[in-house]
Amino acid sequence: MKQKKETRSPLKNKPLRYPAQSLDEEINRILTDEVFLWLLIPAIFAALTLQEWFRYFFSVQLHPLIFTIVTVGIIAFSVRKVFLIHRKLKSLKLGRDGEREVGQYLDLLVEQGCRVFHDLVGDNFNVDHVVISPHGIFTVETKTHSKPLQKESIVKLQKGKLLIDGYISDRDYLKQAKAQAHWVKTILRESTGKDFSVKPAIVFPGWFVEPMPKDEDRSVWVLNPKILPIFIENEVEVLDRHDVMLAAFHLSRYIRTTI
Repeated sequence: MKQKKETRSPLKNKPLRYPAQSLDEEINRILTDEVFLWLLIPAIFAALTLQEWFRYFFSVQLHPLIFTIVTVGIIAFSVRKVFLIHRKLKSLKLGRDGEREVGQYLDLLVEQGCRVFHDLVGDNFNVDHVVISPHGIFTVETKTHSKPLQKESIVKLQKGKLLIDGYISDRDYLKQAKAQAHWVKTILRESTGKDFSVKPAIVFPGWFVEPMPKDEDRSVWVLNPKILPIFIENEVEVLDRHDVMLAAFHLSRYIRTTI
C-alpha cells in the first residue's frame, strides 16, 4: 500500500480581499455562533419537556410542570435573542450590499490603469476601499443607511457637519474618514519610504448627496458613489506609472501577509 505523503498548500500568500468581506465574515459568525445557539437551546428544553409530559401521562412520578415553566421562559428569551440578532444581520447585510455596489463602480477604474483594493483590516476597524491611480490615492468609506419612504433622502455637508436626512450622525464620519486615510498613508510610508498623499472620500449609495459648498472644508469628499470615478478622473495626475505600481505592490503585500 502506497504511503500517503504529507502535503501543503501551493499558495504562498493569502488572496486579496473582496468588497465587504469583513461584513460577510461577521454575518457568518453570527449565524454560526449566535443564531444556532439560540435555536438549539429551546429545542433541547422542548424535547425535555415533551419527555416529562410523556412520563407524566404514563404515571411516572416526576411532574412536567416545572419543565414547562422553564421551557416557556427559555423559548421566550431565545425568541427575543433571535429577533435582536435578525435586526443586527439586516443592518450588516445592508452595509455589505452597499460596499459591494460601491466596489462595482470602483472596478470600472481598473480599465483606466487604476488599482482597487477592498476591505483593508486594521485594529478594530476596516477601510472599505482604496483606489491607487495616476490621479492620486483615495480611501473610500461606504455608508449605507436605510431611507425614509415618504420623502426625498438627502445627505449634505453643512458648517463642518454631515447631515443625513436632516440629522447629524451620532458618529463623526468625517473624522473617521480622515483617520483611515492617514492610516493608509502611514502603511505606505513605512513600507515604501515615500510620503504619498491619500485623499479620503465618504459615499452614500442610493442617497441624493448635495454638492459640497465651496466655503466648506473639502478635505473629505462626500459623494454618491456613481460620481466618485468621475471625481477621481478629474483630478490632476500626480503619480507616474512607477509610483502607482510601487504603492499597489506594497499595499497588496500588506493585505496578503498581515490579514
